[in-house]
Amino acid sequence: MTDRLRARDVALLVEETASTPHHHATVQVVEPGEGGFDYDRMLALVSERISFVPRYRQKVQWVPGWLANPAWVDDPHFDLGYHVRRSAVPRPGTQDQLRDLVARIVSRPLDRSRPLWEFYVVEGLEDGRVALLSKSHQAMVDGVTTVDLGQVLLDSDPEPRDLGGDEWRPERRPSAMTLVREAVRDNLSDPRTLAQTAQSRADSAVRTVEGTLQRGGRLLDAVIAGRPDRDSAISGRHSAQRRVVPVFTDLADYRAVRETHGGTVNDVVLATVTGGLRAWLMTRHQSLGGLRRVRALAPMSVIDEEMEATILGSQIAPHYVDLPVGEPSPVVRLHQVSYSFTAHHETGRGVSAERLAGLSGFAPTTVHAVAGRVAAGEPRRGFQLAVTNVPGPQTPLYAAGSRMVSTYPVPPLLPGHLLAIGVTSYDGEVAYGITADRDRVPDADVLGQCLTEALAELVDTVSGQRPRAPRGRRPSKKKQPSGPAGGPRTRT
Repeated sequence: MTDRLRARDVALLVEETASTPHHHATVQVVEPGEGGFDYDRMLALVSERISFVPRYRQKVQWVPGWLANPAWVDDPHFDLGYHVRRSAVPRPGTQDQLRDLVARIVSRPLDRSRPLWEFYVVEGLEDGRVALLSKSHQAMVDGVTTVDLGQVLLDSDPEPRDLGGDEWRPERRPSAMTLVREAVRDNLSDPRTLAQTAQSRADSAVRTVEGTLQRGGRLLDAVIAGRPDRDSAISGRHSAQRRVVPVFTDLADYRAVRETHGGTVNDVVLATVTGGLRAWLMTRHQSLGGLRRVRALAPMSVIDEEMEATILGSQIAPHYVDLPVGEPSPVVRLHQVSYSFTAHHETGRGVSAERLAGLSGFAPTTVHAVAGRVAAGEPRRGFQLAVTNVPGPQTPLYAAGSRMVSTYPVPPLLPGHLLAIGVTSYDGEVAYGITADRDRVPDADVLGQCLTEALAELVDTVSGQRPRAPRGRRPSKKKQPSGPAGGPRTRT
């Protein structure tokens, strides 16, 4: 049977616009080993590992007349050199130069006529380091049939594994008549195909009506004098350009706060986001009297007994939490966030951070992509901010023998959202990736600084307090490695 896109995948493609591209991205900075590291080594590594993710050599083929959902077909002209690209910043490149380059790359939609991914090898960073930027469409990575390419490129051993290339040959591209014939056959033989097609067409019709109503509403707002502006500091119509702000902090700080006040590391992360938003809004002279809480979507991994055979062994479910930005006390903010997750923990379906961090490869790239799919499917729930926190391994990983020293996610912006925050922990570090609209949020750097100050505010409450028993296993007592740049672990 033809490998067709599901209704959710089709929606991600149909909903995409120039200002709201539906791709996720990850930045990884590696330190060249003894054998060095450059574009050619990365190209060879991708060539070896791409056979583990065959979707990355396929493109979307639409069916004439939409008789069935589009299909994944081999790209007969697949060009690995097109997808794995070489870039650079002026030597010695700084983090600011790197993030400006990343922001410009993630602002551009992917080419629909090719497989929906790009990979950039960015040279010229200070200390001889190289940045790897992966960018994949959310329709590709579902965590069930396909994981993110970044999950299969990293090894736990510094000795590179030579897996050899494969002898892939593309299947012949189906003609229009073949696509129609296969669509009719699949609809008649499999009721699920017909149901998925009907759902996709119905969703498309609903989106068309909603788009018309939204345009009419904006026109009406412009005509009616004195109509109040519905935009806020974190919501409103955004442009097609982005800002990217990474923030790096120490995992030991989150564990210390957790040991003193209880809860989980995830609770401390969200309390840090809450405190950072509060301080940032105050720098903007935003009145907190009318904005006491920010409704956030924080997707969570849950056990699904019907999905035991999946690659991730779990599914991502939406979880909503009200971030109490109007609360001045950092400890009260933490307890309020922790309480909102109590019901989730008590179900027994929650997936532990240790389990997620122990998945093979670098699973955060896949989990962030799947969480982004969940967020994109919840536009009518009225949340204002998407925050995705994915724990990663706490031991070093290597790309072609070169150690990855830091990494952070670059989440996409949803329609009407001016901010998105992704969080990944790796090798003793917790990294935030802030994506913001370039025009509407020119002070995204300030938000990054406010996050570090919010964490410091929580850490200040630890001194002199008696630790409380944390949920799950106690953290290791081993000494944490130094920061990637040899400096402080908390920096922007």
